[in-house]
Amino acid sequence: MLSVIIITKNEEEMIGDCLISVKDLADEIIVVDSGNTDKTNEIAKSFGAKIIKTKSTNYSEFRNAGLKAATGDWILYVDADERVSPQLRLEIKNTTVPGVYQIPRKNIYLGKEMRFGGWGNDKVIRLFYKKFLKEYQGELHEQPIFDGQLRTMNHELIHHSHRDLSSMLEKTLDFIEYEAKLRVEVNHPPIVWWRFLRVMATEFWLRFVKLQAWRDGPRGVIDGIFQIFNMFVIYARLWEMQHEKGFTRR
Repeated sequence: MLSVIIITKNEEEMIGDCLISVKDLADEIIVVDSGNTDKTNEIAKSFGAKIIKTKSTNYSEFRNAGLKAATGDWILYVDADERVSPQLRLEIKNTTVPGVYQIPRKNIYLGKEMRFGGWGNDKVIRLFYKKFLKEYQGELHEQPIFDGQLRTMNHELIHHSHRDLSSMLEKTLDFIEYEAKLRVEVNHPPIVWWRFLRVMATEFWLRFVKLQAWRDGPRGVIDGIFQIFNMFVIYARLWEMQHEKGFTRR
């Protein structure tokens, strides 16, 4: 028996196609409501999904809440903006060896598959024989803690990342708050002017030199510049949080 777990927050535009891609695969669908105020839950219920609500702001707790509610021997995590390809669906159905599996992921950004800038060779650990999965840890960049051998599936998840610039900006604001908060919690040194230049220069080197974002054309350039901007805003918000707490310059 396979339980599919989907974490959601206002995903009415994306959840339907996600559910269609797993409905013939899942014996049980669990949708974790992390703060839905739109029609996400209504759509999910129309597919027979079980809705689990949580007031947490911790991404590991979202995934752990779904795990706790699941009754299947196997667990598959799928995000609302992901689709299980027909080939992957068949491969999962034919998987009989208990274990933990990472799945290749094809990333679609602004309508095009991306191969550079950090998008390529992407694999996510999402399929578990339930007895092997202990829990998830990490408030934002959550990771599974598991026993057993890690294997790799042959077919891929289709990830429809940011579909347009407005949705990209909207979702980024949530992550910026998380990222800045995590840095405060580990007592990041007080922000001074040169740190902004350093983190932006480091991100530029990573995206455009090491990962060659420009090779994906205009979309790659847009994403690369956005990642640099994103890092700037994280540190600007961190400076603001530190200022509110009365940090002094070191």
